[in-house]
Amino acid sequence: MLIWSRSRLKPGGFGLSRIGPVWSEGGSMAQILSNQWILKRRPHWDRLAALLAESRASGLQRLGRAELRELALLYRQVAADLSVLRQDTTARAYAQHVNQLLASAHHIIYSGRKTNLVTIFRFLRDDYPAIFQSQLGFVLASLAVTAAWGVVGAALTGTRPEFMRHFLPPQILATMERHEMWTKSVVTIAPMASSAIMTNNLTVSFVTFAGGIVFGLGTFFYLFVNGMMLGVVGAACHQFGMSLALWSFVAPHGALELPAIVIAGGAGFRLGYAMLFPGLLRWKDSVARGGIEATRLVSGIIPMLFVAGCLEGFFSPSHAPVWLKFTVGAMLFALLLLWLFRPVRATVAES
Repeated sequence: MLIWSRSRLKPGGFGLSRIGPVWSEGGSMAQILSNQWILKRRPHWDRLAALLAESRASGLQRLGRAELRELALLYRQVAADLSVLRQDTTARAYAQHVNQLLASAHHIIYSGRKTNLVTIFRFLRDDYPAIFQSQLGFVLASLAVTAAWGVVGAALTGTRPEFMRHFLPPQILATMERHEMWTKSVVTIAPMASSAIMTNNLTVSFVTFAGGIVFGLGTFFYLFVNGMMLGVVGAACHQFGMSLALWSFVAPHGALELPAIVIAGGAGFRLGYAMLFPGLLRWKDSVARGGIEATRLVSGIIPMLFVAGCLEGFFSPSHAPVWLKFTVGAMLFALLLLWLFRPVRATVAES
């Protein structure tokens, strides 16, 4: 049975003060909440109630980005408070009040607006550039790893031509020896090839991203493989006098595909960083936050890979003039940079 002493009642509180640990008749220790704890947590409940009232009155879309983030944060904090309140049978009134707040907040947070093409377009136009710029350091780290191993692969292949046989299958080597591109067959089955290419590119990108779950080591490994393969193929084609054929094939779709893989690597590094360096956050909170930011970063590459897959299946292996292929690649890459580095408002970048 719980033992409480009653102090002077204060507005909004039970006026309960903690005596100390007491034992119930069943012999288990019962937790007693102090009046100080109640008074400390009450403003958070009131703030959550105010945000819920505002969203019901004028709609969730009227809340600013900072208020939406505050709403989500308060929801998690108040949920933790409810678990504490339920351990004290004398705080049932507070527990019931907090439970009602959480029910209302859950409906507002998780019902949300239905996703449609307009919301996707607005996310890509307004939100994604800010997300990319806020995670630019991890993307640059991914680019550095890919480029470094690409240089190593090209250097090893240039000095030791037999090294390419460790990375390239015999069929591709055979076509190179005939001074033919191994991509000619793609044109005859363009629709099926385009679908298969998009599936493969998505798989490679998201496996690179998911590799961050092992403290970033998986991401590093897949970037190593991609970088080495790019360097080896480039150096091998140079040795067989096929550099122009290779890079005119890569330029149209590679302007989007290669940056997409690098961005996926940046998302993987963000996740690995959250696991290795939680900072002042609890480890699980750091991982949760890093996972959300990494997922938002990698989500933007889906349309990039879709366009790249279409180009790789239909245009890149075609007999279009070389100058046209390089022009298309340059234009796509320029548009990509304009999109990713477009000026964003500070409030958007922070959210």
